[in-house]
Amino acid sequence: MAVGNIEFPHMHAVSGIKLGATCAGIKQTERDDLLLVEMTEATTCAAVFTQNAFCAAPVLVARDNLEKQPRYLLVNSGNANAGTGEQGLLDAQASCAAVAKLSDVNSEQVLPFSTGVIGEALPINKIVTALAGAQANLKEDNWDKAAHAILTTDTFAKGYSKIIEIDGQSVTVTGMSKGAGMIQPNMATMLGFIATDARISQANLQECLTETVEQSFNRITVDGDTSTNDACVLMASGKSSLPELIAGSDVMLQFQLAIQEACKYLAEAIIRDGEGATKLIKIKVQQAVSDAEAVEVAKTIAHSPLVKTAFFASDPNWGRILAAVGRSGVDGLDVNKISIYLGDVCIVDKGGRATSYTEAAGQKIMDQQEITVTVDLGRGECEQQVLTCDFSYDYVRINAEYRT
Repeated sequence: MAVGNIEFPHMHAVSGIKLGATCAGIKQTERDDLLLVEMTEATTCAAVFTQNAFCAAPVLVARDNLEKQPRYLLVNSGNANAGTGEQGLLDAQASCAAVAKLSDVNSEQVLPFSTGVIGEALPINKIVTALAGAQANLKEDNWDKAAHAILTTDTFAKGYSKIIEIDGQSVTVTGMSKGAGMIQPNMATMLGFIATDARISQANLQECLTETVEQSFNRITVDGDTSTNDACVLMASGKSSLPELIAGSDVMLQFQLAIQEACKYLAEAIIRDGEGATKLIKIKVQQAVSDAEAVEVAKTIAHSPLVKTAFFASDPNWGRILAAVGRSGVDGLDVNKISIYLGDVCIVDKGGRATSYTEAAGQKIMDQQEITVTVDLGRGECEQQVLTCDFSYDYVRINAEYRT
């Protein structure tokens, strides 16, 4: 079940980036589960990874290989290759070596990514056997097929694509993401892959991605669980006629805004597809002392099972939101300055129930599919927003049956 009507867009090809998908039979044999992405030699590549201490073997290998001018990405779904110890590392490295042998590159120029069940050995032989099929399918206009190959419990493929004009030249930005559960990226089971034909140095590309992820993928949460495998990759082939982007320039700012739009769209799509989700909830915290304070308050609300189940029930039990704000750990919080809104309905003012509030007004907002919660702390000038969803019966069912 997804919140809203999400259609997979037309995906513009990015010159210099080819994608090929095939079925390796890693966990199932009904759809593609192996993706190979090829980048031209001049492509720069940036990435951010999970901060989970138990990060998966492919994350460790990809981190090490990122500075070796990557030429290929290898992505498998159905198996996370996480919690697999030394053998997991050997398997991740073996998958890179197999791509290198097939493509005549160094194995350190391959970045591996995995998503799926944790704690099970990667079926490396299946992956190696299927690689030739993925390579044979490499095409620049293969984003649709690629986006479907990386799914796990997702109910729909998530894509974004636009051709924009910067300084009179066309620049393409195309990307895809996957994720529905175990979502609280903290780079941060979320993967994101974005490509552009802009020309930009690796250092500037990395800075652009790091800043963008902080305001997009790091501002979403389904269940508060940070995956062992989270990663987001940004590739720039340099095939556009636009001159190289220089840090601090107006042109660079326009480019960064375009990447931000792509990442925010893909991040929101993950929340709309949250496991069992029936509602999209935007939690906006304003007048905070710092951005970190605003995010902490927003995520405390977003992570509360009591808040999330109330939203599923369409129950305007506003006391649960108030309680979450109160336990968010803000030093010196003056509850008498706090106002809380459901949509445009004030539910809390000056530390207590707003005199204008009625249950009928609250119910009208809670019956909606998309709801904004606004918390005004009355103590500063900073504002941040976090996206989340509700907890339904289906969330429990999906995760209870995940390995069956």
